[in-house]
Amino acid sequence: MNNYTNLLREHHLKATPQRLEIANALAKYGHMNIDKLYAIMLQKFSSISLATIYKNINLMVENAFIQEVKIPSEKSVYELSKASHSHLVCSNCGEIEDIHLDLSPVSNAAAQSSHFQINKVDLVLSGICQKCQ
Repeated sequence: MNNYTNLLREHHLKATPQRLEIANALAKYGHMNIDKLYAIMLQKFSSISLATIYKNINLMVENAFIQEVKIPSEKSVYELSKASHSHLVCSNCGEIEDIHLDLSPVSNAAAQSSHFQINKVDLVLSGICQKCQ
């Protein structure tokens, strides 16, 4: 099991048992929505509320310890923060996979044609995974 105490502190977060368990669950299972995370947390903390999960998730996202991945027509999923990447989502089984793409040409073209200052690029590609094909 990983020790996230120092990493949480580096992100200006207190290393509570609940936050440590959230980090461990995300490390073990990868992309998770609140419902799945809540089910896992209930196994360890039988009296934990959904509100507590949301409060901790929101604080961990605000402090860039975890990232929210917004998937169209689905609940957001969460993952531990890591290098910039995009996501592939299977529209059949829901599997989510990380993919590393250089999106700077797209970002630069969008900034040039719109005169926006692009701060962040999120890309989610939907399709059918190899297992479901």
